[in-house]
Amino acid sequence: MRKDSGHDTRHIKIPRNHCFGCGPANPDGLRLVFYLDDARRSFVSRFKLAKRYVGPPGHAHGGIIATILDEAMGKANKLRHVIALTREMKIEYLRPVPLGVTLIAEGHNRSVRGRVHRNVAEIRSEAGEVLARSTGKFIAIDAEKMFAKHFGKGKAGGQWLRNRPIQQED
Repeated sequence: MRKDSGHDTRHIKIPRNHCFGCGPANPDGLRLVFYLDDARRSFVSRFKLAKRYVGPPGHAHGGIIATILDEAMGKANKLRHVIALTREMKIEYLRPVPLGVTLIAEGHNRSVRGRVHRNVAEIRSEAGEVLARSTGKFIAIDAEKMFAKHFGKGKAGGQWLRNRPIQQED
């Protein structure tokens, strides 16, 4: 497995990752680190949730669980070298997700049709028990049009989309 940071793809580089889920520049975020598992064609994160993410006593808040699943599914879009935004997601909360223990989140592509990417994710215990899972629909976007005003020109933004392909790749 190899480390894969942020929302960058082979063709798109986004500076200063402030994402709540995976952004190292966000002091209030989860700061999840994902690794590409080439053999499984998935993105995997091993993490522990701090007490500040409490919902029921000793367990994670449902919104935090949803965020982690969304992040894992979102990373799966990188397998097709696109940035795609969540349109909808369905979550199954199967068991309470404990705080302070090692957990595993994993996201996969399920299918692609045009700009619509359907992905799946799950959160597991170290023993392999599935605690929560999700399915989601993501819409591939033109990141240059949508985000350019946030990065602008110069050192901070500049050529952040220099290697963008003309057409999407599968």
